[in-house]
Amino acid sequence: MSTGRRSAGLLLFRVTDGGDERDVEVLIGHMGGPFWAGREAAAWSVPKGEYGPEESAEAAARREFTEELGVPVPPGGMIALGESRQRSGKTVTVWALEAELDVASVVPGTFTMEWPRGSGAQQEFREMDRFAWCTPEQAAERLVAGQRVFVDRLRARVRGTAASPDA
Repeated sequence: MSTGRRSAGLLLFRVTDGGDERDVEVLIGHMGGPFWAGREAAAWSVPKGEYGPEESAEAAARREFTEELGVPVPPGGMIALGESRQRSGKTVTVWALEAELDVASVVPGTFTMEWPRGSGAQQEFREMDRFAWCTPEQAAERLVAGQRVFVDRLRARVRGTAASPDA
């Protein structure tokens, strides 16, 4: 296993009827904190987070989902979507889970950081400041570039076409 930084996440989805073929909507979150404020394009993410060698990727995905959304992981079988190396060098592993979730029930987790930088003042921010169900096309505009592959892989699985999670 690589010793580089690793993150794991859980992508909720629901199946929609697109007329001629089935499709999906995915639940993604807008990244919180001052760096992402006012940004929309490439400022959304799969709920995910880093983990160390003492934790499995799947356990980390479940933990991070609960921490970032403040609700338990819905029941159901998880679908492995594989991993993708991000521009930062971090490797992200994602699973998908078919489930409904009312975004009004979400209570985002928080983090503390010095803000403004160099001020010595600590402020608390939401890890993700809002969530939305998105079509694959909406997700392609909103998600950070390195995570878009997971929506493509999920969409291929739901539509029954070949798409390897290692592609």
